[in-house]
Amino acid sequence: AGTTPVTVGAGGAAVTQQANPELQGNDGSASILATVTSAGGGGGGGGGNNVPLTNGRPGGSGGGTGGGIPSGVTGGTGNTPPVSPAQGFNGGIGGNFPGGNGGAGGGGGATEAGEGQASAPTSGRGGAGATTNISNSPVGYSGGGGGSGGGSLSAGAGSPCGSGAAGPTTPTGNNGVANRGGGGGGGGVAGGSVGTSGAGGSGVVIIRYKIA
Repeated sequence: AGTTPVTVGAGGAAVTQQANPELQGNDGSASILATVTSAGGGGGGGGGNNVPLTNGRPGGSGGGTGGGIPSGVTGGTGNTPPVSPAQGFNGGIGGNFPGGNGGAGGGGGATEAGEGQASAPTSGRGGAGATTNISNSPVGYSGGGGGSGGGSLSAGAGSPCGSGAAGPTTPTGNNGVANRGGGGGGGGVAGGSVGTSGAGGSGVVIIRYKIA
């Protein structure tokens, strides 16, 4: 009995991409119940050749890299800060293929790393989240956002946990579903268009206990 502080973390805010410098996505905020903290997800990397900003950001699950990338970029590290069991996995690494087909990597999920763009024609899929029955029915949480398409690429699919994706013909990424903790989809850029990422879905705190 008594009072327990609860914080429901916000999803990372959407970002409108620009040509130079490339922008990283925003991180999500932590959800907290008393002494238990679930870190927010890391923002995704921007596209292009600016290596520090093209890297995915670390977080509970890591952000995927941007597309059209040089060598040496890294997906965001998941399970940051480290806890056991792990909170999530790393973001995927995008590609840089001929003809402008530089698709982004998918964001990491609670149970799987984000997919990289190993080959054309599709960007990386977001890593799978975790399914729990704590609310008395199976619900998936904390899936990675899909990587955006570049040039003629198709967008990577979001994980089936409320995350989104965007491609070159739809430059605005889908938002993650509220209270599911999924990543927002990357913003697609093609033909001089300006893309906007989806916002991440907010977190959730669920308390389940016996009353008798």
